[in-house]
Amino acid sequence: MDEQTRIELEAAAFRRLRKHLMEDRTDAQNIDMMNLAGFCRNCLSRWYQEAANERGIEMTKDEGREAFYGMTMDEWKANYQTEASPEAKEAFKVSHG
Repeated sequence: MDEQTRIELEAAAFRRLRKHLMEDRTDAQNIDMMNLAGFCRNCLSRWYQEAANERGIEMTKDEGREAFYGMTMDEWKANYQTEASPEAKEAFKVSHG
């Protein structure tokens, strides 16, 4: 496989993951993803921002989140985020504290 095809396939897989998380599984909460997989939508948006910055494209944390989420963080929270359970909060402290 040539390099350009590999890049295109990786980009397609990323777009599919983003669509899945943003359209199909809005019920999957970031804290639960962090507890289970060690990454969440915020991590993906940060990696997107960091990739832009590495290429000389100025992008803030909030701009990276909006690019990934397709809306502001406040909009996402109002529409989809629920209060984390005490168990999820404790699990997060243990694994990421």
